[in-house]
Amino acid sequence: MSAFHTHGRGHLDGPVVIFGTGLLGASIGLGLRGRGVPVFLSDPSPTNQAVAVDIGAGRPLGELAAHDGGPQLVVVAAPPDVTADVVERALGEYPGAVVVDIASVKAGIQAELRSRGVDLSRYVGTHPMAGREKSGPVAARGELFTSMPWVLCPSAESSGDALQTARSLAGDLGAIVTQFSAEEHDEAVALVSHLPQVMSSLLASRLQGTPLHALSLAGNGLRDTTRIAASDPTLWVQILGSNAGKIVEILYGVREDLNRLIGTLEDPLAPGARLDLAQLMSEGNAGQARVPGKHGGPPQAYSWLTVLVDDKPGQIAQLLTEIGEIGVNVEDLRLDHSSGQNVGMVELSVLPNKHDLLIEALSDRGWRVLQ
Repeated sequence: MSAFHTHGRGHLDGPVVIFGTGLLGASIGLGLRGRGVPVFLSDPSPTNQAVAVDIGAGRPLGELAAHDGGPQLVVVAAPPDVTADVVERALGEYPGAVVVDIASVKAGIQAELRSRGVDLSRYVGTHPMAGREKSGPVAARGELFTSMPWVLCPSAESSGDALQTARSLAGDLGAIVTQFSAEEHDEAVALVSHLPQVMSSLLASRLQGTPLHALSLAGNGLRDTTRIAASDPTLWVQILGSNAGKIVEILYGVREDLNRLIGTLEDPLAPGARLDLAQLMSEGNAGQARVPGKHGGPPQAYSWLTVLVDDKPGQIAQLLTEIGEIGVNVEDLRLDHSSGQNVGMVELSVLPNKHDLLIEALSDRGWRVLQ
């Protein structure tokens, strides 16, 4: 099945039952409640469920009896290793409901359900490509899925009504709906999601025992590449194990590249060594250039500049206000701090034809600009 993109059509009326009140389950509840959809929650952890109820993500599942006809939709937001069990149970308990799961690996769950003889006509596997390094319902946000991809992976047995209901869920939460086969999905996320997690964790693991005076030299490069290493280990053990076959094929290629780099650096003055290093970096340039740009459009080159700001309230807001007055749109923004000084460094990207204009205008207004 080829991928396609569409915005969700139609809206959920509910009730919606959510099994699992972690970050994603609670965020779905908050988002749907914000649209006025009745939501009911269940979680094996009474504490997680109570917190999700307290933050307004829904009401306890025991109160569902007050609604005639049962739920319109059941969302299974359980850990990947029990998702198939919960989906099967939900399909049996709620014969009038569509059941979706939001696990990050799809083919194994679909195959497991089919092997059990489960009727898949009311089931659609889905995967919202959103999250945070923080976990649990206390980190939930109703806007978590806004403008983020939400992948639908229907089986051959999924009914049109079930697929439309799944699409409505994603659309109601502001996501951009994308459809893949389960196999296509697992291959794609192995590269764009699971491999970055592995590489980030491997890099961050090298920092253990590093003297603090060495880490004080760290800049945005290290912070950017190790940010997701703070993710929940328990969840990632399940994700990596569930998609091991797809991930290991990519890691074989990474191993070949790493061995190639090690061999070159072991004798960096050998004939051809510099060319090999240049080719390796150029291959990285070519891959990075394929990452979709702003709003999911084609990649576009931007020009960067850095503005020094005093580390005190209101400085960044004032800078952005004045950039707006100048009439330049900021395409991206990063914030760093100067080591040992009370100065912040705001890195801004703009269209190349606005770069010199912005530098001159900000300098005229008294800002310290570095090119």
